[in-house]
Amino acid sequence: MESQGKVAIVTGATSGIGFAVAKRLGKDGFTVAINGIEHEEGAKRVEELKAEGIKAEYYGFDVTKEDEVTENIKKIGEKYGRIDVLVNNAGGLGGRSRFEEMTTDFYRFVMALNLDSVFFASRAAIPYLKKGNHPTIINYTSNAGWNAGGPGAGIYGTSKAAVHTITRALAKDLAEYGIRVNAVSPGTIDTDFHKQIKSTKPEVFKSWAKNIMLGRLGQPEDVAGVVSFLAGKDAAFLTAETIQVGGGQALGI
Repeated sequence: MESQGKVAIVTGATSGIGFAVAKRLGKDGFTVAINGIEHEEGAKRVEELKAEGIKAEYYGFDVTKEDEVTENIKKIGEKYGRIDVLVNNAGGLGGRSRFEEMTTDFYRFVMALNLDSVFFASRAAIPYLKKGNHPTIINYTSNAGWNAGGPGAGIYGTSKAAVHTITRALAKDLAEYGIRVNAVSPGTIDTDFHKQIKSTKPEVFKSWAKNIMLGRLGQPEDVAGVVSFLAGKDAAFLTAETIQVGGGQALGI
């Protein structure tokens, strides 16, 4: 077992918000275990983090596969003797489909990507979070969890509504161990999540800023700052909460 400082796991952390979160937590003094399925990218990201003086490792596994998640989180927990922070960052739209044409496979994939992943990772991490310092789980919901998503994103919205509820359920279940569970709900963040519309309809992508009170799209670092707060002792009395990180987008203007 290695003797280390604080230990954080960030799933889906080879790019976008996840990588920004891993970098921020690394700067906060955490040893970061980043996860992904693009192994070459994962190795590059670890080198980038190490170049900034951050202790980092890459664990390649698919968050929708129960056995892979359990095995790898156990490996991290056993290596360090504890887990202090689990950031369930992995997730995504998975594509778009109206319900009439939706295949069962597509439905199951989106639910697995956004909900099963949170369940598998959280369940595997709990024994090690119990040994952590100010232990916490941080999940990701979405405006789609409230407004049911745009055209073809209905099952994505459904899965994110479930993440909102499992966040509160985990918070209730784990409070007796001092494990806090909260969520962030990013608004429109300028990442590869929006790559397709950004390249095919840049004018539409730019226009989204008009629906945001603060008049700009979010950056990955905007989310990372809030995750950093939730992971720290300043948030020690915060649990079962969801923080909107969208520049006021959820209220509409």
